[in-house]
Amino acid sequence: MATVRFEQSGNLGLITLDNPPVNALNHALRAGLADALRQAEQTPEVQAVLLLGEGRGFSAGADIKEFGQPPREPGLPEVVNAIEASTKPVVAVLHGNALGGGLEVALGAHYRIATADTQLGVPEVKLGLLPGAGGTQRLPRVVGASTALQMIVSGTPVNGEAALAAGLIDALYQGDRVQAGIAFAQRLLAEGQGVRRSGERTVALESEDAGAFFATQRAEVERKHPGLFSPLRCVAAVEAAVQLPLAEGLKRERELFIECLHSPQRAALVHAFFAEREASKVPGLEGDVRPRPVDTAAVIGGGTMGVGIAMSFANAGLPVKLLEVDQAALARALQRARDTYGASVKRGSLSAADMEQRLALIEGVTDYNALAQVDVVVEAVFEDMAVKRQVFSTLDAICKPGALLASNTSSLDLNEIAASTRRPEDVIGLHFFSPANVMRLLEVVRGEKTSATTLATGMALGKRLKKVCAVVGVCDGFVGNRMLFQYGRESEFLLEEGATPEQVDAALRKFGMAMGPFAMRDLSGLDIGMAIRNRQREQLPAQYTLPCLLDLLFEKNMLGQKTGSGFYRYENGSRTPLPNPELPALLDAASRQQGIERRALSDDYILDRTLLALVNEGAKILAEGIALRASDIDLIYLNGYGFPAFRGGPMFYADQLGLATVLERIERFNRELGAWWEPAPLLQQLAREGGSFGAWEARP
Repeated sequence: MATVRFEQSGNLGLITLDNPPVNALNHALRAGLADALRQAEQTPEVQAVLLLGEGRGFSAGADIKEFGQPPREPGLPEVVNAIEASTKPVVAVLHGNALGGGLEVALGAHYRIATADTQLGVPEVKLGLLPGAGGTQRLPRVVGASTALQMIVSGTPVNGEAALAAGLIDALYQGDRVQAGIAFAQRLLAEGQGVRRSGERTVALESEDAGAFFATQRAEVERKHPGLFSPLRCVAAVEAAVQLPLAEGLKRERELFIECLHSPQRAALVHAFFAEREASKVPGLEGDVRPRPVDTAAVIGGGTMGVGIAMSFANAGLPVKLLEVDQAALARALQRARDTYGASVKRGSLSAADMEQRLALIEGVTDYNALAQVDVVVEAVFEDMAVKRQVFSTLDAICKPGALLASNTSSLDLNEIAASTRRPEDVIGLHFFSPANVMRLLEVVRGEKTSATTLATGMALGKRLKKVCAVVGVCDGFVGNRMLFQYGRESEFLLEEGATPEQVDAALRKFGMAMGPFAMRDLSGLDIGMAIRNRQREQLPAQYTLPCLLDLLFEKNMLGQKTGSGFYRYENGSRTPLPNPELPALLDAASRQQGIERRALSDDYILDRTLLALVNEGAKILAEGIALRASDIDLIYLNGYGFPAFRGGPMFYADQLGLATVLERIERFNRELGAWWEPAPLLQQLAREGGSFGAWEARP
């Protein structure tokens, strides 16, 4: 079946991209587009050409199936150049998505029209690349250097209205795209408008000093995207558009594109891209398994997490009942939601009207009977098994048949919670991450009796809430928090051995982590970690010793930001971590208590101790089937724990190091540090075979 259609309509040639579902620019489409352009050029009766996209959008860009394959001619740069070189006016008629190569095709056209809700953007930077088919050269010539840089470096699309204001498109249209395109083209011809090539324009620069402008842009990129390779190359490419004629600028763009293509970061970011798509493929949900409809929701518990979950429902347009124990607690919860939305209004990311519309979807209640007819209930009460069992017993008695009964527990046994109901098949874990209205990750926990329909409903709900969902099994901490325990424990041991919180946090931030472990612990509250630590003490065999620093901090009521001090000190109203003057004495006391002589530790040693603890536990989780695939673990850490996307996630990072190297270092730690560092059997197997976590997950 042809992926490009050419047809003549009077004096117009209509070229339609037809490669469902998103008109990906694969080899067949590129070749078909090049042929259609030649046909239009060689047909004397054709005076102007329309470029159209069939289906949901114009084009979402490159075909991901061709990632990593040898390039095939014609390449997209040649096709875009051919569009621009046409001697007849070419009009791109945009709708849906015009992203990446799709927008570059449109930039090759001489005119562009779009619907108001069309999304136009160049997201290549999110894959460690830059627009490589003239986007860095033509976009600045059309919208100016500043706007182009913002679009290219952020990868964030703009809608049709914003594109019109920026000069990226020439007009908005409504209704049938073919008729709108014909009308626009006929008007151009009637007015005697000819070709208007983007590449022949000069770049508008909002500064007389180009050198100073781009120096400022580079500094801003380094501040916002520390350690990332491709954003700085994006700046260099746009600088070339200012300094060079189109042909030379395109050559420079290609050089920079190749640099990005060969960067290790590109491989990691592409891995992250595919991981998100793989996570939706869940064994047992194939075929005719259909999710139940979810039109109404409820959340039990009006704390920070419960309110954030309720806001997630409201943000998705779902009416939600928020249950608290009494009117006073309910009033505080509803005010928390209003304050959070109000902060977004103040920042300009939400309108006051949208805030009121979302708040109107959150109904406060104090009676469980109000939840009788909702489609899903999410429990977000205190992390105590007895409390949660009581909540689910009550829900079992009140909620309608088929309602999804979900727990937001971060570590407790979902099977035990489900056993307090007569319908364990309807019980699921929906582990949101704080703040729930912001964080993208959702661990969807499948209990041993969770039905396929319930799991499908949980996954569909997560997608509706615009979450990145990963299915996980039941164990203490599931995937993310189970691994985090190992990371946090080793971080504390490092403090007892001679490091400081500042050094450990700085080393991990330099690696690319969004926060260091100790700033993160202070933010979440050390009392939470202490509760988990006390529960684990009762279960751990004697050879698994634990750090004692957390106990010393807890005794002094140093619980993090909530008390003004923890691993760091915090001034009133500030979240900025400052050195805690009482900590050095506590560190010395902890070292003495453990019988350790403090010593200097290198940053590389700190990275191995913390990151390889994640990897080793991840390998155990994989072998146990708690995670379906290594890329799911990476997805969880990229979206829930601040692991740098350009590293690909802990399991991808281990594969890049080489599993033989990883095993050698873990075996050394096992000899020196004891039982916690016993190598995972799967890691030993793969290192012996010369394998990788990525290849292992692909085995049938």
